[in-house]
Amino acid sequence: MARSSNQAAKKFHLALFLSFLLIAVAVESKQIAITGKSNATLVCNSTYGAELGDTCFDVAQKFKLTAVEFGALNPNLYCDNIFVGQWLCVAGFAFK
Repeated sequence: MARSSNQAAKKFHLALFLSFLLIAVAVESKQIAITGKSNATLVCNSTYGAELGDTCFDVAQKFKLTAVEFGALNPNLYCDNIFVGQWLCVAGFAFK
């Protein structure tokens, strides 16, 4: 019974994370569409090689990142298609 509840909680958290990520991507794409291009330059200070079973939510939690922070560090990442060995940015910043 506890295992089923734990799986349901994981699915809920994943859905919540993906919702936040979708919102962040939508907002970012609107900013780019309005200006025609993004003036910000992303600098990644630390990367992580995805392992079997990793999800965006798991990686963000592992490095204490919010969904918005993780999405901003990995703007072209499709969470449904993470593959083993894929480099994910887990620390960095953007500047204009």
